[in-house]
Amino acid sequence: MSAATMTAPVPGKTDDGRIGLRANLRHIGALARRNFMQIRNEPFSMFDALAMPVVFSLLFTYVFGGAMTGGNRSEYVNYFIPGLMAMGGLNIAMSIGSGVNDDFNKGVMDRFRTLPIARSSVLIAKLVVESSRMLVSTVILMIMGFIQGFELKTGPLELLAAVVLALVFGSSLTWIFMLLGMSLPTPQAVSGMGFLVIMPLQFGSSIFAPTATMPDWLESFTEYNPLSRLADAARALTSGHGAVAEPVTVTLAWAVGITVIVAPLAVRKFRNKTS
Repeated sequence: MSAATMTAPVPGKTDDGRIGLRANLRHIGALARRNFMQIRNEPFSMFDALAMPVVFSLLFTYVFGGAMTGGNRSEYVNYFIPGLMAMGGLNIAMSIGSGVNDDFNKGVMDRFRTLPIARSSVLIAKLVVESSRMLVSTVILMIMGFIQGFELKTGPLELLAAVVLALVFGSSLTWIFMLLGMSLPTPQAVSGMGFLVIMPLQFGSSIFAPTATMPDWLESFTEYNPLSRLADAARALTSGHGAVAEPVTVTLAWAVGITVIVAPLAVRKFRNKTS
């Protein structure tokens, strides 16, 4: 190999060795396509995104709906469908942690060590794919909701705002679970830790039931629970009742705060594990 070949610049890198923005976006796109191709080759990996909204919507409508509202299931559907928008992103975000851990254990991530790509592009590509799965899951949830009698009392723009808000918050949570996936030894450990995190957040919130009847200590917890704020924001946007600005602002603040704090930690952890 000639000296000229050995010193030839790597495409996409700047003079100081960093990956340029255009090249970084191209790498993210290529990695995202790779992940989408894996889903096409393994359609079972979409089972949680497709099945969870159907199962949960039917379960809570016909098992708990009558008891929660004195037999008026349609009233409960209008209450919990926006709440499930908050829960769906959390469940799907949890699955990415196990997937990242499994990729490391199988040596998939080792292939990226020798590639001239930014380490963050691998994680951002996974974020793009998981956000797409969240969108599919939310669309199915809304279809199930309309079938069961959900009434949109505002308009399509407000519904779109609720969906986007749920996606933004759910996408921020993927950074937490990607970090867990790179920090814990096995996929089972990631799933176990994930359930310890999501169960109190889900059931200690306003997703399934109003918080007014809860004990004072639990009601105080739900007040600071970001899932409660997201559920309240989605209800206000779809029903036209209740404050919108406050829960939307708090939810966005949580999403930005989680991303700003956890994303750099996840990228650093990934860089250390693939260096």
